[in-house]
Amino acid sequence: MAPDHRDAPPPAALPSRTVLIWDWPVRLFHWLTVALVAAAYVTARFNWIDWHVRIGETLLVLVVFRLLWGCFGSQTARFASFVAAPAAALRHLRALARREPDVQAGHNPAGGWMVLLLLALLAAETLTGLYVYNDVADEGPLSEVVPAAVSNAITALHSILWDALAVAVALHVCAVALYAFVWGQNLVRPMLDGRKQLPAHVREPRRAPLWLAILLFALAAGAVTLLANAI
Repeated sequence: MAPDHRDAPPPAALPSRTVLIWDWPVRLFHWLTVALVAAAYVTARFNWIDWHVRIGETLLVLVVFRLLWGCFGSQTARFASFVAAPAAALRHLRALARREPDVQAGHNPAGGWMVLLLLALLAAETLTGLYVYNDVADEGPLSEVVPAAVSNAITALHSILWDALAVAVALHVCAVALYAFVWGQNLVRPMLDGRKQLPAHVREPRRAPLWLAILLFALAAGAVTLLANAI
């Protein structure tokens, strides 16, 4: 005979505890990226090219670090832990209509795809920025290694990618707001203090040591420095 689940407590009534889901490297990456993207916009608007280039290179360091941390870092930061099949992301979005409690220790399937999109756009935007040639103000550190026609095309792509990044960021912010005000899931607070209230049976994610984050960040900074000074 199948077990009778009629007397089982609803998920919201299950015992819960506070779990650390986001480590310092992930949180620092997130908020530094927010600040630097805003700074990149301001410096571009005011044509402060030297600062704009420095900010772009710093963003590229962060992106390279996040890619490395996604391979070797803490459990919830690893791509293997949150990159799900598109069908799983669609099932997650359909389940939101039922207002089920949030029991996800890390990115949900839909959020995982947003992370990949934002990282891809940030990487493409900062890499094309290394090649950008600006006849009025300045030129990128690698602009001399490609023909003028190619450099102009990359410059146009740099602008298109910025618009695409702005749209993706706006979509991300709207999604976070929907999760908070429509489905009652606060995604901002865990990215501030790293902690989230989860059912007691959910195991705390494994965390990578801080020395590994420092090492990977140094490798990312070294790689970007070599690339930016390649000529």
